[in-house]
Amino acid sequence: MKIGNFEIGLNNQPFVVAEMSGNHNQSLERAIEIVEFAAKTGVHGLKLQTYTADTITIDSQSEEFYIRDKDNLWKGRSLYDLYREAHTPWEWHKPIFKKARELGLIPFSTPFDFSSVDFLETLDVPCYKIASFENTDLSLIKKVASTGKPLIISTGMANISELQESISAARESGCKDLILLKCTSTYPSLPTNSNISTIPHMRDLFKCEVGISDHTLGVGVSIAAVAMGATFIEKHFTISRKDGGVDSDFSMEPNEMRRLVEDSKRAWQAKGEIMYGPTNSEKKSLKFRRSIYVVEDIKRGELFTSQNIRSIRPGLGLPIKYLEKIKGRQAKLDIKKGTPLSWEHF
Repeated sequence: MKIGNFEIGLNNQPFVVAEMSGNHNQSLERAIEIVEFAAKTGVHGLKLQTYTADTITIDSQSEEFYIRDKDNLWKGRSLYDLYREAHTPWEWHKPIFKKARELGLIPFSTPFDFSSVDFLETLDVPCYKIASFENTDLSLIKKVASTGKPLIISTGMANISELQESISAARESGCKDLILLKCTSTYPSLPTNSNISTIPHMRDLFKCEVGISDHTLGVGVSIAAVAMGATFIEKHFTISRKDGGVDSDFSMEPNEMRRLVEDSKRAWQAKGEIMYGPTNSEKKSLKFRRSIYVVEDIKRGELFTSQNIRSIRPGLGLPIKYLEKIKGRQAKLDIKKGTPLSWEHF
């Protein structure tokens, strides 16, 4: 399958996406800078989130509209105030997308309601992403799938039954190209909660491309996910964590994102195929294996012993598996020290 001009699949390097989210800190100038920095890292895609505080929640003082979990990054914030700070103004989308395309990136977004899908359609996005917290919103999934564009669904918190319902809704509504992203919906996430062994199982179970939406710190989990078959990687991105921002604590800086792009490609290349025996590049090294050599001058009729023949490098003599069988046999002719032993010598 393709997103833009990028072919996604096991035969291609992973598609790496920089997620801007709210790291623009309510500055369009900073948002454009994030795009520029992202392009320099070598990522392939740039993702936004399309919502307003009013389309994703309501302004309520009720306790359930506040984040109270003691270990939550946004503890004490109301949902409305958090999303008002984090949202990307819709009028910014067009200049951000324009800059991304100029720099060779593939821009797209996560819509959170019908109006955001309709808006993104006017910007000709090449694909859509469904966030983990919306992966049970079948109406939204159907709306997005009806565009006929590739659909990416994060699977955070969803059980198999819920995923099957979401996938069925997408398929029935016109989705032909689907990517599921293994995701743990904690911010930041721990490697011990990543469970990337699910990636090949998910691929076999749902018969689609599978990637990772990674909220852990560093690149290790994403690289390991590629080894497990991930073909798509999404990581939050910022220019500098010290500048702050709602998602900065678990966002990648440019040098880290560049390393992710490079190392994910290396991990993909290293997977190769199931193979035994020397590769083409190894064949020239075979001559440096050990083999049986004459290590002292030997006269015709003399016996081969541990003193005059040994297993040494290089590998131009008889294979060392014959060493013990040759000892005690007679030399057929005079043999000089340093001669690779062959069958003609006895």
